[in-house]
Amino acid sequence: MPAYLLKLETTPDLVDRVHRSLLDAISDGSLAPGARLTQEEIAAQLHVSRQPVLQALRQLKKDGFVTDAPGRGVLVAPLDVEFTRKLYQVRGALDALAARLAAQLRYRIDAKIIEQGRKAARGRNVQAMIDADLAFHQAIYAASGNPLIEQSAQLHWRHLRRVMGAVLQMARQRETVWDEHEAIARAIAAGDADKAARLIEEHSANAGENLTAQLGQVLKTQGDKA
Repeated sequence: MPAYLLKLETTPDLVDRVHRSLLDAISDGSLAPGARLTQEEIAAQLHVSRQPVLQALRQLKKDGFVTDAPGRGVLVAPLDVEFTRKLYQVRGALDALAARLAAQLRYRIDAKIIEQGRKAARGRNVQAMIDADLAFHQAIYAASGNPLIEQSAQLHWRHLRRVMGAVLQMARQRETVWDEHEAIARAIAAGDADKAARLIEEHSANAGENLTAQLGQVLKTQGDKA
């Protein structure tokens, strides 16, 4: 395994820190789908004992980020088109609820979020694109006034970060993404809950259709090269 994991000091929240380190590496693609992980290698890289690594891997397995490997250790879970499609179905429902609630409060999304998103979309920094997209949706979750929405969406976004990272390395973000975001923001600010919910559902459906199609192509290309 490449040396991208940094040494961690022993603290009471060590399991959480090991989990976060591994999840970040999986999400940004540093730990690629199919990469084999063993407790010993991870513990050696992070300079921790095997116990917090074991607990962190158990949590990652529970959340679907790693799966048992034949023999010994675990593998980073493969990317899956059908699973991604289902993620977007759930995200669309959560986003529609959040947008509806935010519109009832006539929340105004910071214009800088839209501006930074358009800037990121024009560039080539994949992580900046993902962060900008997430920032927009998190603003709506926060504006909804219901913290359970953001808590529920958080796990789905962790999986989607993996997919977005893999796809955006090979294809540009849809040109209409930030036009759609801006239209959603205007509907929320105007207090039009029905329109805001409809627009964000359509946005999620468009994003899901585009991303799953591109992911299918990425996986096919990788399979052809194997």
